[in-house]
Amino acid sequence: MRYRTALHCLSGVLLLCLALPLQAQQYEKVGDYQVHYSAVSTSFLSADVAAEHGIQRSPAMALVNVSVLEELEDGTLRAVNAPVSGKVGTVGDSSPTPLSFRSLRTGDSVSQIAVFRIIEDEPMRFDLEVRHDRNQPPAEVGFIQRFTIDR
Repeated sequence: MRYRTALHCLSGVLLLCLALPLQAQQYEKVGDYQVHYSAVSTSFLSADVAAEHGIQRSPAMALVNVSVLEELEDGTLRAVNAPVSGKVGTVGDSSPTPLSFRSLRTGDSVSQIAVFRIIEDEPMRFDLEVRHDRNQPPAEVGFIQRFTIDR
């Protein structure tokens, strides 16, 4: 039982670590909050991590990962459970595809992830709404990323 619990925690950490290098460079500051985001091909996930979290591994699929950190008065950061909604499509697409986000918790960390189909070698535009603070309107975060499909 301990082995299974440890494996579960480790797989969650590995999934989050996969996106952390990108997240460290991609975030927007909204008031006292940092909205971190990244998008990576699901083929980069290990089979165990993908299975543990119900993610389809495929060179034609990717996932977008969003996490929110609140900057506290003492300078520390606290993870915030921030619901996310959004759409993805090619640049100029008049009917982008809605993303279906779900929470992924590992210890004190909370991320929102959504899986989507890659449109090869086309710049893909992400338009996200992040509910970082119940008392504020959602933060609008947008970014463009190009993917290639490894065959």
